[in-house]
Amino acid sequence: MKDAQNKGADAASGPLTRSDIDAILGARHPDPFAVLGLHESGGKYDTRCFIPGALSVTAETLAGKEIGVLERLDPAGIFAGSVSVRKQQPIRYRARNDGGEWIVVDPYSFGPVLGPMDDYYIRQGSHLRLFDRMGAHPLNLDGVDGFHFAVWAPNAQRVSVVGEFNSWDGRRHVMRLRRDTGIWEIFLPGVPAGSAYKYEIVGKNGDLLPLKADPFARRSELRPQNASVTAAEIEQEWQDEAHRAFWSSTDARRQPISIYEVHATSWQRRTNGEMLTWDELAEKLIPYCVDMGFTHIEFLPITEYPFDPSWGYQTTGLYSPTARLGEPEGLTRFVNGCHKVGIGVILDWVPAHFPTDEHGLMWFDGTALYEHEDPRQGFHPDWNTAIYNFGRMEVLAYLLNNALYWAEKFHLDGLRVDAVASMLYLDYSRKHGEWVPNEYGGNENLEAVRFLQNMNARVYGSHPGILTIAEESTSWPKVSHPVHEGGLGFGFKWNMGFMHDTLQYLSREPVHRKFHHNDMTFGLLYAFSENFVLPLSHDEVVHGKGSLIAKMAGDDWQKFANLRAYYSFMWGYPGKKLLFMGQEFAQWQEWSESKALDWNLLEYPLHAGMRRLVRDLNGTYRRKPALHARDCEGEGFEWLIADDRDNSVFAWLRKAPGEKMIAVITNFTPVYRENYSVPLPVEGRWKEILNSDAEIYGGSGKGNGGAVQAIKDNKGTVSAAITLPPLATLMLEQDT
Repeated sequence: MKDAQNKGADAASGPLTRSDIDAILGARHPDPFAVLGLHESGGKYDTRCFIPGALSVTAETLAGKEIGVLERLDPAGIFAGSVSVRKQQPIRYRARNDGGEWIVVDPYSFGPVLGPMDDYYIRQGSHLRLFDRMGAHPLNLDGVDGFHFAVWAPNAQRVSVVGEFNSWDGRRHVMRLRRDTGIWEIFLPGVPAGSAYKYEIVGKNGDLLPLKADPFARRSELRPQNASVTAAEIEQEWQDEAHRAFWSSTDARRQPISIYEVHATSWQRRTNGEMLTWDELAEKLIPYCVDMGFTHIEFLPITEYPFDPSWGYQTTGLYSPTARLGEPEGLTRFVNGCHKVGIGVILDWVPAHFPTDEHGLMWFDGTALYEHEDPRQGFHPDWNTAIYNFGRMEVLAYLLNNALYWAEKFHLDGLRVDAVASMLYLDYSRKHGEWVPNEYGGNENLEAVRFLQNMNARVYGSHPGILTIAEESTSWPKVSHPVHEGGLGFGFKWNMGFMHDTLQYLSREPVHRKFHHNDMTFGLLYAFSENFVLPLSHDEVVHGKGSLIAKMAGDDWQKFANLRAYYSFMWGYPGKKLLFMGQEFAQWQEWSESKALDWNLLEYPLHAGMRRLVRDLNGTYRRKPALHARDCEGEGFEWLIADDRDNSVFAWLRKAPGEKMIAVITNFTPVYRENYSVPLPVEGRWKEILNSDAEIYGGSGKGNGGAVQAIKDNKGTVSAAITLPPLATLMLEQDT
């Protein structure tokens, strides 16, 4: 069945007119498939081609049989003539000039690649395989190898593929418009993988736009260059069946999740300062995370981006792993290597906004295509970026398919969705009069809400083992509740309140902390309203905020003691854990994307001790179900001491069905306290399984000799007299 949108490719047509020739040479012809390539008229066939630089051209079958000598109609390279064929078929040309001869397979002699079913699902907004149909894909069509290109530009007058293969000449490969969908496509024979390309677009008003990168590009040039690059389909021999089967069959809320947040190009570097490749990173980062006991690596955005200081949050290539770390196949090898040792990989994903670089999505076809035209809806004042139009079906499909693409093609275990609050609120960071209310007069972005719900439902439906995590900084309800319960459908939400309140408390001098005791207790009022991740992220160690160790109050000894106590407090607190790279060994300097972490600090005992503590915290957290199995459920937590503000002491119990209970006790003053009474639920021996003041961590070595004894008094109250080291956290496990 012929595609009705294959305009002119195999229809009868008259001779090539002068106006046709001028339109082709001026790249103004509305439908080059109607005049170029093989055409039938009265039972006979002729062909027309545009081959700049050729002095003579003969037509051949793909097998090399000569079928006609063509006449040169214009010295710029227009040729036409009769050919001895009996049916529509792809053909090639043998072109000659004074420098020799070369073969050109005619792209205009091929039919369309996209079909009616693609059109149907695209029009419905329900095409879930766009990443296999849009962009540039290698294809063998009618026995000819090449690349198929497809791009959405419904308001364009013309779209051409330009690249190294056609000397960036927009006249050479003008695409076919599929009018029902606004998608332009063409098959280009002979284009190899690794070829730089862009789209040359004439906009709605006839203006030639800046060359555009492919929105669906699967590979890109290394900055400062910004072209898309043709890429072979990824062929990875995955060895992660056990890893994926485990996460698809378990409730992630009841598993230990400890995330190491990493900026891939600055974790470590070569001795000359150059960035590592994916394979080099795998050799170092994967065993490091195994040794440290982290369950997941979360990468700051690794989708292609032009500006290093954006850290990847202003992406121009949502489908393209950044070229900074090498070819996309390197990422699949990295993920496979992680999965083989049980480590998950999470991608920081940015569907909220995109940069305004001229080669990107902004004003893509001469109109506000991916963004809202009204700047009150389509421009973000904080970041000077464009906001996706969540009310446009094609934009929603572009973003949804991207989430599915990373999960399917790269086997990623999770998406941490950036800047969700900016998506949910129409008045986010805007003054009165700078935003447009929704249909009910409210400030909720109902279109973005529907997108997030649909995205989560689709991703979890297709990949049940995946995690979606929202960076959402407001009190929007039910972010991590199922869609059918009225939630947004995320698996987890970052607990920004925990991070803000606790770091503010730890920055205060211990003598003042009793006046701010509620900073540490308030979070437990809402700790189980969502499935929380406790984030000590990159956001807290940049823009003049200082590193975590630098935030701590006191002299150097107290800073290290405070941070050790704080990490232990956090690992005992309900919620999954996230720690940004470098903070595990207490890097003093703020993080910079332009250089590696200060690994030399590990030569100093206090820094090495901090890393040893984080390793042991991860190990304890993973081994002890009481510390993780009820992270998201209130029955897994019970206050023991919540109101001792004068001594800045906090104590609680962590529990899980059928497991030994663990008491977490923190002293946030530098005062050494002996015989401090802590109520416990049962009498008997309680083993000290972690002490942040231990000498191996750089502490003073004060403690309880490995255990305490809980005793019932004559009133029936059970308690233990405990030694509380200064600025320290203890974990005691029921041993009876």
